[in-house]
Amino acid sequence: MTLARAEDSHLVIVDIQEKLAPAMPPDARREVLATVQTLLTAAKELAIPVVVTEQYPKGLGETIPEVSSHFPENAAFIAKDSFSCCGEARFTEALSATGRNQVVIAGMEAHVCVVQTAVELLEAGYTPFVVADGVCSRRPAHQANALDRLRALGVPVSNVESVLFEWLQRAGTDQFRQLARLIR
Repeated sequence: MTLARAEDSHLVIVDIQEKLAPAMPPDARREVLATVQTLLTAAKELAIPVVVTEQYPKGLGETIPEVSSHFPENAAFIAKDSFSCCGEARFTEALSATGRNQVVIAGMEAHVCVVQTAVELLEAGYTPFVVADGVCSRRPAHQANALDRLRALGVPVSNVESVLFEWLQRAGTDQFRQLARLIR
């Protein structure tokens, strides 16, 4: 595999919505929100395209404010009814339009929309990176199973610090000084 590179990455935030987020275990939800906020801040600073999905927003609501308040102005928003984000033409079009090959994924739920999206991206020739501390499921065992499945299929399972430092590549830059504060 490879390392995540800012110049080749997208950041995809999957279904962190008003009626879904409260169903997650409180500690896991807090960790996911902190991780996603860090990833979004870094994506803004490093000019990484952001794609946001919402599963059936009429029923599950919009992305929660703790996340949406961190979106860059140019984020692409995709409403979907397929569990895999790849089931929506606008999603795959948003990715292919940039010419970038890596997709860093965070969101809900790990064992449904995240796993299906990552596997289909891998099958389509992308390199998906699932951020383990940026995903959760209503049941911790389902999340663990999803991450195990992804690893077995060859999908890199990473964490917020690894992704951040891979995107930065080196210390001593202004971007490093600004973004390293996010994980202290």
